[in-house]
Amino acid sequence: MEKIYLDNAASTAIHPKVIEKMVPFMKENYGNPSSIHSFGRKVRVALEEAREIIADFINADSGEIYFTSGGTEANNLALRGISIGDKKDRGKNRIISSPIEHHCVLDYTKELSNIGFLISLIENGNDFLIDQIKFKKELTDDVSLASFMYVNNEVGSINEIQSLASLAKNNNTYFHTDAVQAFGKIKIDVKELGIDSLAASSHKIAGPKGAGFLYVKSGTPLEPLIIGGSQERNRRGGTENTLAIIGFAEAVRLIHDKIDDNYIYVTMLRDYFRDNLLNQISDIKINKPINDFPYILNFTFDNNIYNNDSEAMLMYLDLNGIAASAGSACTSGTLKPSHVLLNSGYDYENAKGTIRVSFSPFNSTNELDYALEVFYKLSKNFKK
Repeated sequence: MEKIYLDNAASTAIHPKVIEKMVPFMKENYGNPSSIHSFGRKVRVALEEAREIIADFINADSGEIYFTSGGTEANNLALRGISIGDKKDRGKNRIISSPIEHHCVLDYTKELSNIGFLISLIENGNDFLIDQIKFKKELTDDVSLASFMYVNNEVGSINEIQSLASLAKNNNTYFHTDAVQAFGKIKIDVKELGIDSLAASSHKIAGPKGAGFLYVKSGTPLEPLIIGGSQERNRRGGTENTLAIIGFAEAVRLIHDKIDDNYIYVTMLRDYFRDNLLNQISDIKINKPINDFPYILNFTFDNNIYNNDSEAMLMYLDLNGIAASAGSACTSGTLKPSHVLLNSGYDYENAKGTIRVSFSPFNSTNELDYALEVFYKLSKNFKK
């Protein structure tokens, strides 16, 4: 039985060259980057080189990059750090976001509401996009921060971040974007986008787990989330995970000149899989946003025709060698249908029959041919 990995939005395989780059920092280069002796200085040099590689990749200054443990911490740091810092500076206490953000944003806005912040969630349409007219109406004088994801991790909708950030800027509102899915797959220029902060993660682009970063534009207030050390310019206490950070930077270096080629190749994979899937199973719905993102394909089995149970469907796929998901890996095992779909007009039973497959440049059409066979068998087994 073949084993086909189609859950790359959850995590990717580490590139062999990334592993090769990390090995010396597991063996001989093990000093603490905050130590002043030669062991520490050598690691500090590598850490700062990694910071420069990542900063250059998004057209930022190296001093605007803060390393974190991943995308969740980076988003938490942005939400807490900017909102609390701005409340001290300007007294503003309102945050705008949307109900289809990743839970690390949604759940943290709830935490902030418990300490006096007012949270406004802009309802999205069935295109999974942020309504700019509704956003503009919400931009009152008390709004401190707006936070919208660049690419939705479940359906692949691509928000018009530059336009949204411009609206925020016109209201003197700070703008943050969760770019965990977009980073390394879409070219990002933070200056061109006009954003104040951006979160990204290593393990979505063939880097190791346990590393991410938060870009924060110079001059933006940022109170620390983790206190207990002067690391990351007093903005993030704790010894840096240099091993993972160096691997992250190597993953960035490897894709630096390949973003366009990868995008074209993955688009071909997505189109190939989608078109053949519809030819074989005509009664499923492709949840295709207007600005679709080729790395993610989300589709729903009609509850009137199928016995929808995403957990059972995923188990069937796994038993037949296919790794896929029902949505965010961070909510798997909850048995709850996707909050993204439910907040976009999908009924509960159809949301229960939704599958997400996500591609990488390392997938092939031969793998997809096998996966298509399995999905066809699944449709027969789950038909009422």
